[in-house]
Amino acid sequence: MAVVHKSTIRRARQAERRRQRNRATLSAVKSLVKKVLVAVDEKKVDEARASLREAASALSKAVTKGVLKRNTASRRISRLAARVNSLTASQSA
Repeated sequence: MAVVHKSTIRRARQAERRRQRNRATLSAVKSLVKKVLVAVDEKKVDEARASLREAASALSKAVTKGVLKRNTASRRISRLAARVNSLTASQSA
């Protein structure tokens, strides 16, 4: 019969808590990113800018918490900003 160490059980508990916390953070980030994309698709400039600010903040916070890598967050922010900027450029032209 295999012996399961107390530390192994504790680590498993900690890992599960961490996994749930990370998933919650990632889910929130995805929701905010989707909000930006929907605003861009509907050509709502002010709403897109406001939601971009929220999404960029959430992405940066996810990096701080170790949920996302820095380059991944930077790339996503950059692509979102490009979408919003192209929308504003087409509005002014």
